[in-house]
Amino acid sequence: MAGHVQDRWYKTETGPDGKPRRVKTDRYGTGMRYRARYVGPDGTEKSQSFPDRKKREADAWLVKIAADMESGRYVDPRSGRVTFRQYAEQWMAAQTTDKKTQANIASQMRRHVIPYLGPRSMAAFTPTHIREWLTELEKVLPASSYRRIIFGNVSGIFAAAMDDGLRTSNPCRAKSVKAPSPAPARVKPWTPERTFAMRAALPERYRAMIDVGGGCGLRQGEIFGLPVDEIALDAGWLHVGVQVKMVPGVGQVFAPPKRGKERDVPLSDSVAAALKLHMAVFPPVDVTLPWERAGGALITKRLLFTRSCGDALWRSDFNGYVWKPALAAAGVIPSREKGKRYAAAREHGMHALRHFYASVLLDAGENVKALSQYLGHSDPGLTLRVYAHLMPSSEGRARSAMDRLYRKVAGS
Repeated sequence: MAGHVQDRWYKTETGPDGKPRRVKTDRYGTGMRYRARYVGPDGTEKSQSFPDRKKREADAWLVKIAADMESGRYVDPRSGRVTFRQYAEQWMAAQTTDKKTQANIASQMRRHVIPYLGPRSMAAFTPTHIREWLTELEKVLPASSYRRIIFGNVSGIFAAAMDDGLRTSNPCRAKSVKAPSPAPARVKPWTPERTFAMRAALPERYRAMIDVGGGCGLRQGEIFGLPVDEIALDAGWLHVGVQVKMVPGVGQVFAPPKRGKERDVPLSDSVAAALKLHMAVFPPVDVTLPWERAGGALITKRLLFTRSCGDALWRSDFNGYVWKPALAAAGVIPSREKGKRYAAAREHGMHALRHFYASVLLDAGENVKALSQYLGHSDPGLTLRVYAHLMPSSEGRARSAMDRLYRKVAGS
């Protein structure tokens, strides 16, 4: 048996005759009588108290502890006092991702997870609790892909709890728990008609964003941070070396593009003409922001796109007050009902312009390696996984090649 059971109402001492005898302690008749004690796997002593006449229960408890240690199912009894909220807060604080990603995870957890799962102790969760939470989550988040991200973080928390000895299983991995389905594998790019309808629907000072996003494949932050000195209008190239980025607790900063992937992108005559016209009507403005972090070196860039007051664009304001109204005006999403917000439109954010750009280049026969470089992807494999279904079919080329061979042999 692991450990032993201490009787706190009696103690053994040596009597006048030199023999040991049991005598009452100062605790006799008050409080819990028995204390079951053992040394845990971490080398520290653990204990559990039991009332009078419950020594058998104390012995049985120690037997179970010993069996759990032997089988690998042992969980520190103190974990029963750790709630999901407490452990999730510790887990989030230990994340090493960039601050923006950490803020997104924290927002998701505090809005959609902790109100449901937070009060329950980590040791008490069963697959039933996870299934019930997923049912509630589906009511408020119709997008399966978004629910899947949140579910993945919750599963990661329980996996960490297993590593820390708070649990022996992950309830999110139970066979009866069905994870939200992944996002549709195939990107559906906008048509040229929709893309140019969006251009017409945007306020004039932002219309050339469609040309930069749809004509050069830039991300939203890269469009917001596009400086005039990185555009070679006559040479036909655009350099992507900076973006405007939101850092939680800091605000806006200038930063390198995603994954630090600076790149040069071909600039067509048509897009160059649109940018020239934009700059003639809305001259570029000097904007000064810190570089990457609070207290970073102040950098000044002469930006093509700014707010009417001359400041850098804020993503949330632009998406809510400029982009979504244009989506509604172009017929992409329903018009907003009075007193309500616009419908969710994650698949119709500015990222849709990058998909449009990729679809146009692939349709024109551009190779995946070059497209990957223009998009700033980490490798061509990522580009192929995202856009393979948009590549022109090779079946016709294969038939033609074989027909040419047969004609050549027949004519010889």
